[in-house]
Amino acid sequence: MKASAGIRALSGVALVLSIAWGADAHASGFQLFEQSASGLGVAFAGMPAASLDASTVFWNPAAMSFMPGSEIALSADYIKPSFTFSSAAPPSGSTYAVFGNGGDAGVSSWIPAIYARFSLPQGFAAGIAVNAPFGLSTHWQGEWAGMFRAIESRIATLNINPTLSYSPSEFVSFGVGVSYQRLQATLSNALTPLIPTAQGRLDGSDWAWGWNAGVLFDFRQGTRLGVTYRAAIDYTVNGMLVFNNPAFAALDSSARAELRLPQVASVGLSHQFTPSLRALLDYTWTGWNSVRTLAVQATSGPEAGNDVELDTLNFNNSWRVGAGIEYQTPMPGLLLRGGIAYDRSPVQDAYRTPNLPDNNRHWLAAGVRYAHGDSWSVDAGYAYLWIQDAPSELGTLGPVPGTLIGTYHSHASILGAQAALRF
Repeated sequence: MKASAGIRALSGVALVLSIAWGADAHASGFQLFEQSASGLGVAFAGMPAASLDASTVFWNPAAMSFMPGSEIALSADYIKPSFTFSSAAPPSGSTYAVFGNGGDAGVSSWIPAIYARFSLPQGFAAGIAVNAPFGLSTHWQGEWAGMFRAIESRIATLNINPTLSYSPSEFVSFGVGVSYQRLQATLSNALTPLIPTAQGRLDGSDWAWGWNAGVLFDFRQGTRLGVTYRAAIDYTVNGMLVFNNPAFAALDSSARAELRLPQVASVGLSHQFTPSLRALLDYTWTGWNSVRTLAVQATSGPEAGNDVELDTLNFNNSWRVGAGIEYQTPMPGLLLRGGIAYDRSPVQDAYRTPNLPDNNRHWLAAGVRYAHGDSWSVDAGYAYLWIQDAPSELGTLGPVPGTLIGTYHSHASILGAQAALRF
């Protein structure tokens, strides 16, 4: 096997540097909406205007100046996804269907977050968010019909996001923030049907800078309108390409790939119908067209300096709409929530890969908050996601020639808990 062929057999490895899915139950592509248990209860509807708690540091920093006092919040969402694949035998199905359908590739995971906001004099406020806006974790069986395209795919981000807001009047507030964000990626796939257990694996990481901004309008009639923008972040991911079989050991090398995480814009509306009842709406657009094609470049070894062509991804821009409701019960401190949402996937049927078996999804969510006066509160939320069955239409071109024809079947449950302290 030539060195270039060995690296090309890992073209799927570089894919994780461009697509990741974050236990893919969350939002389109591999974006993670699971940033707070309080937001989970309304399916994250209306977050740019909701001002639920300190998590607004991430959703819309402008809201900090409209919130009294200071606050620290700790949140964790537990995601339990399921991703299975079904395929017929050739000629109508996958070339390597004899190896099986891969089991359940869903990997359960925790998404923790911490937020803090502090009121300052003269209409200013400051805050910081430490969370994970993007993520991925799927793991197919070692031998399956799509093993030459993906076995394990994992991506994790760590976002450190200090923010500042200023309100020049009671009607409007502005907020800005800067992000220092780390991306870690891992992907493995099989190399050849002659040695089904032979695999290649890429591990890589990078830190990069980004920024976000928001504005919040308070119309003083129980209605608030929020608009937010989060800029794209460019990564140069450096890592190691390693093979588990001695026959391929000479191909071990360092590697590099370019990745641009998408820009995100959102508008949210909050309206207080009565002192006990509030409605939330939002529309979110994500610029996934930054992910079209990817190349990995070997930076050492026999193929140093050479690029490897990857599968064309051709992501479309995506959007999401959500609607939620909050009801303050007659019981002091007890608030009930509910929400629905629809997420449009950026993945086109002709380019869907097992790294990202993504498709459109519907959300149904419910939540509860208990607040002890103005000093502390606890939140819990639950959401179930119906993910539309997703066809796999990959043709013979690939790291190892062969079709992957079939259907992905997916769903997910999300459970969140949160505690907040105000002072």
